[in-house]
Amino acid sequence: MGPILQVEKLTKRFGGLTAVAELDFEVREGEILGMIGPNGAGKTTTFNVIAGTYPATGGEVRFAGEPILGLPPHRIASRGVMRTFQHNRPFAGLPVIDNVLVGAHTRFAASLWSVVLGSARSDEGQRRKRAEELVQFVGLGELRDADVATLSFGQGRLLEIARALAGEPRLILFDEPAAGLTPAECARLAEIIRGIAARGIAVLLIEHDMHFLLPLAQRVVVLNFGAKIADGLPDEVRAHPAVMDAYLGSHATPQ
Repeated sequence: MGPILQVEKLTKRFGGLTAVAELDFEVREGEILGMIGPNGAGKTTTFNVIAGTYPATGGEVRFAGEPILGLPPHRIASRGVMRTFQHNRPFAGLPVIDNVLVGAHTRFAASLWSVVLGSARSDEGQRRKRAEELVQFVGLGELRDADVATLSFGQGRLLEIARALAGEPRLILFDEPAAGLTPAECARLAEIIRGIAARGIAVLLIEHDMHFLLPLAQRVVVLNFGAKIADGLPDEVRAHPAVMDAYLGSHATPQ
């Protein structure tokens, strides 16, 4: 499949600090692309620029062949780019199913609160059916009516994924989704991410846990000090001298 996201010469500066330096990469439809690098390498900044949270200093980002730099986040989301965050962000006071319904507002003409309150009757049945399917897909079916305040951290992470999928994305940006999860939760998360890609949705994944990322990603991009130092298959990247130096300061395999 061809690229759904193309990033060319992307640059982001904060004053005199260059956080991302002329970065080039692409993500193909249905692909899981991992992005790794030491703390401060520019990974989350790259996500924030792609998602419209930060303006770019230079370069170009095209999604489905169309430029998206300079668009506000809600416009980028409406085109099919969704993201999750390092910290869960549920809508407090709403049950699980309504939190997922909120995610549908990027794809429907109804307002955010008409989605929640059900006042947009013509689309309500379609949205609710989709939300029910997604709650089951991530394994929260038995908690569909539970208040989000009662969810564990790992369950909250699954809710974030279901809500992102409710926006019918063509690309999801995952920012350290395995952080804070138990080994069993990580295994379930990997299964869900593979299932997302199997639906033809592209996945761009930031993760520090190499034991989680390398078996999951089909390709890996490595950043250091905002610049790309490697791009290839997981085994190739693992053995790349520049990657080992960036992580450990010596020629040793990243763990």
